Amino acid sequence: MSSTSSTQDTILKTRLIQLECHFTWALNKNDTDLTDLLNRLEEQLDLDLGREEGVARTHSCMGYVKFLLGSNTEALSNLERSVELTKSHGNDCDKLLVVAYGDLAWLYYHMGNFAECESYLNKLSEIKEKYPSVPYAEVLGEKGWTFLKFSRKYYERAKECFRKALELDPEEGEWNAGLAIALYRADDMFKDPVVIDQLRRAIATNPDDDVLKVLLGLRLAAHKKYSEAESLVEQALERSPEHPHVMRYVGKYFRNEGSVDRSIALLKRALEKVSNAGFIHHQLGLCYKKKILKLMQAGSHHTKGFEIKRAREQCIYHLEMATELKTSFIIAMNELAFQYGANRDKLKAEEMFQNTFKAAREKNEHIQSVHHCYAEFQQYCMKCEPAAIKHYTESLKINPNTYNGRKSAKSLQKIAERRIENNPRDGEAFGILGIIHKEKGEKQQAIECFEQALSFVDNEDYLTDLCELRLSLQ
Repeated sequence: MSSTSSTQDTILKTRLIQLECHFTWALNKNDTDLTDLLNRLEEQLDLDLGREEGVARTHSCMGYVKFLLGSNTEALSNLERSVELTKSHGNDCDKLLVVAYGDLAWLYYHMGNFAECESYLNKLSEIKEKYPSVPYAEVLGEKGWTFLKFSRKYYERAKECFRKALELDPEEGEWNAGLAIALYRADDMFKDPVVIDQLRRAIATNPDDDVLKVLLGLRLAAHKKYSEAESLVEQALERSPEHPHVMRYVGKYFRNEGSVDRSIALLKRALEKVSNAGFIHHQLGLCYKKKILKLMQAGSHHTKGFEIKRAREQCIYHLEMATELKTSFIIAMNELAFQYGANRDKLKAEEMFQNTFKAAREKNEHIQSVHHCYAEFQQYCMKCEPAAIKHYTESLKINPNTYNGRKSAKSLQKIAERRIENNPRDGEAFGILGIIHKEKGEKQQAIECFEQALSFVDNEDYLTDLCELRLSLQ
């Protein structure tokens, strides 16, 4: 490279890294399954038909994904389509073009076309001169949607973007909907009042969005507000009976409320509507899991045994389909591993659990859930209580305040209390109770349990925990 070319490259790179676009948002391709993401974006195009702004935004994101997949030609085509659709809004669309122009500048830079790269950089400079007050709500909103689509690891970043966009434009429906969905997906039940309030705001600014109505219905039902929840869900299904996301979430609502057969019928219909069917198969697997539990609770005569076998076969089939269609679908892999164990295929279950642990560690996702499910497999399928205790404890220590953390604590407590009832001098059982109290931050109760444990057994871990707790209270 000549000194002139080298200087030009440096100048362009300096300008490029200051842009707001997919290339500068620190999107790590290892944090997502690019093929699955592309499938979801293509499905989004079908759902957004008639909404040019949404379609333009999706094409912009698809352009970047195509670049990551090594297809610059298709990336260019998608980005140009995004610009074309955005310009069809009319003259006042400059702020909506910022991300696509930035992506095009970067793409041409990577393609070695410095002239086109500079052309788009100049277009962006003109927009900044016209609208000097940054950041733009439009850019923050598109950034939020990108984070929301790209990976669950970016949900916090998505929330931050939508909140900043709403500070600039509080009544914008797109950003209210984005924040509501980001809050919903973060799935922190302790913050449900915040989620419910934001879903209500989002529906007020998007009265025709039936997906938002079902999401609100799901959260209201979790808080036993059944009447309003049912009204919202039935209304959404009546208005959008063929919308795949509405069908998927209504199916989940029906399953949660015990209408398993109705859920199965709806989700099977949804399978015909979507190309990206991994999530639907997962939901169907969960439906058949619930059906198995209901049949087992109803009794164990011959007919029920046949129905349970058939339901388990369907459960495994749909979970296998989910994991085939969506690679590294950790929660589906987790459930499938447990169902193999429940079906007495213990070797297959163990192999699947080890694959699930590997995928969870590689992606740094759902590790707590895998520990909890593996603990249940060890307890109920393998009848190995020491291994179950180990993995319930691992799950608890990751975070005692999550759904899986609370379930792990409850399982450990049941084990400990049963053992103490059988043997009041069971030091390990008191140690388990000490660990539960310690992880919950209940220091005095933890100290008492560890002291009692050490009066029956010698255990260095309990002694270390006890010393640390005493020091922390001084």
